[in-house]
Amino acid sequence: MTKDSKVFYQILRDFLIVYLPKQKAASFNTIRSYKTALNMYLDYSCQKLKIKLDSFDFSFATRELLEDFLEFLEDECHCSVTSRNQRLAAIRRFFRYASEKDSIFISSYHEISLIPVKKVPDHEIEFFSEKALEAILATPETSTIKGIRDLTLMILLYDSAARIQEILDLKLQDLHINDNERYVVLTGKGGKTRLVPLMQKTVDHLNKYIELFHNGSSDTVFLFYVTRKGVQNQMSQDNVSKFIKKYGEIARNKCSEVPEHLYVHMFRHSRAMHLYRHGMPMPLLSEWLGHTQMETTIKYYANADVRMKQDAVEKATSDFNTIISSAVDFTFDNDDVVFKRLYGLM
Repeated sequence: MTKDSKVFYQILRDFLIVYLPKQKAASFNTIRSYKTALNMYLDYSCQKLKIKLDSFDFSFATRELLEDFLEFLEDECHCSVTSRNQRLAAIRRFFRYASEKDSIFISSYHEISLIPVKKVPDHEIEFFSEKALEAILATPETSTIKGIRDLTLMILLYDSAARIQEILDLKLQDLHINDNERYVVLTGKGGKTRLVPLMQKTVDHLNKYIELFHNGSSDTVFLFYVTRKGVQNQMSQDNVSKFIKKYGEIARNKCSEVPEHLYVHMFRHSRAMHLYRHGMPMPLLSEWLGHTQMETTIKYYANADVRMKQDAVEKATSDFNTIISSAVDFTFDNDDVVFKRLYGLM
């Protein structure tokens, strides 16, 4: 390492190990989010600059490089604008910390701070149909250990409508699936916990999975894990994203209703939409999802389902209404003026 790179990584270590947990009292999940953003930024930067990781220093941290990284997140990683903005905020906060530690880095922070937060476009949430869900869940090869694991995770992800990190943070002690109980304790943003009921089919899959993967395990071990060099480690979001993308591509070849780009969070959106369509009241849905404010739930779900609105209108419209009556003849005979008006030519 050079003298400059040592300074960079020493400040980075202080930021993650001292400032965030001890001075800022940031939560474990918040710190992990910062680490993820900085890791992605450094990996991308070093690859683009064709330098080793231990050679990176503040002199490389230009506005142009960070802008390239943000474009990479959206174009190559298919991150949402919200995720892009979160990564930017984390990186910018680190450079602000560095400038507060030593004024020599103020220019670096100022240059990066000029990158604007991108406006989040208003759009409907993406979700898949129940038919698409059936096709997706039929894809894993359940004759293999890995296929059983992947299927169980997707079933639990959908049934609980949980965020992916809430699923990956689960430990055996968070499952309550005996004869009298069928629920899971999820820990969400801000350390808030909520109890989410599970369907019996989900419990059946979990029991089979636990029998295969946790025979004799302690209640404090992670429910889903990967084994590296004989050591069990918590499964990462990237690991889940990869196999869900793979199963989505396979399922789409068999069912056209499977979204072209299937991603993890779509399971949460889809479960919520299916519950809403089947009559779950908005306050209960908000509690189920762990939203702090019900306005968030209303914004994303109450205004999202165009099909529900269309069905309601059609049900409320009498068969004798001339708008939908098949007995009404809308044809016209060689009237060019009417024809042009219909198609916007006049």
